[in-house]
Amino acid sequence: MSDPGDKLFIARLEDMVSRSERDGCAVFSSFFDERQCAEAEAWCRFNAGGLKYALWGGFPEARRKMLAVYPDYLEECIPGDMPMKCITFTYRTEDNLTHRDFLGTFMGMQLKRETVGDIITAQGKAQAFVTDVAARLLVSSVSKIGRTGVKVTDAQPFDIEVKQDFKIITGTVASLRLDCVVSLAANVSRENAARLIRSEKVDVDHITAHSVSAELAEGNIISIRGCGRFILSGINGSTKKGRIHIELKKYI
Repeated sequence: MSDPGDKLFIARLEDMVSRSERDGCAVFSSFFDERQCAEAEAWCRFNAGGLKYALWGGFPEARRKMLAVYPDYLEECIPGDMPMKCITFTYRTEDNLTHRDFLGTFMGMQLKRETVGDIITAQGKAQAFVTDVAARLLVSSVSKIGRTGVKVTDAQPFDIEVKQDFKIITGTVASLRLDCVVSLAANVSRENAARLIRSEKVDVDHITAHSVSAELAEGNIISIRGCGRFILSGINGSTKKGRIHIELKKYI
């Protein structure tokens, strides 16, 4: 049985395409999470007709993105016309504010999650991508995140270096089937790996996996509920017994 939420999401995409075709202009979504981005891209690839589409979250590594559907003659305007702003927060370097602190403040202001994109923190500084409407509220209303005083502006470009740390996992697998790779990643038996997949606790490239025998390829992102997120970063030949050497990078 299909998820009613999926039908509503597809209906939103269909409405965006209809409005863009009717009005001859770009139509923008709110921020999609990674799964919605993957589903939107897959759907648009086959259903956008003569329109173009783009996903953008403010910087190349962004996980949360807006979708734009637009006529091809507007290509040069995308993604610069996306209705989002970068909000910069500065505070004392000795104050340690986290992503959760900022998101908690935003949600406490009754902002919907779909109005907030990525939030990147650094020492004494954080930057968040939000919708234009949310930006006006944040700039005019926020002076503290939790108990920490902050200065807020929407006039500074995004300039925090985005870093991602990984733990390297290496091993051999009987094949590149999903259950084999999940077994290594989660350090469980192949039988338990299959159980995780059948329980819809495994995503591949942000889409829920259903087949234990699905073949993976280098670059696939595997998310295992309760275990973390992994990139299949290397396929490095075979042993004498035919097992395959692979490398996984686990997000930390």
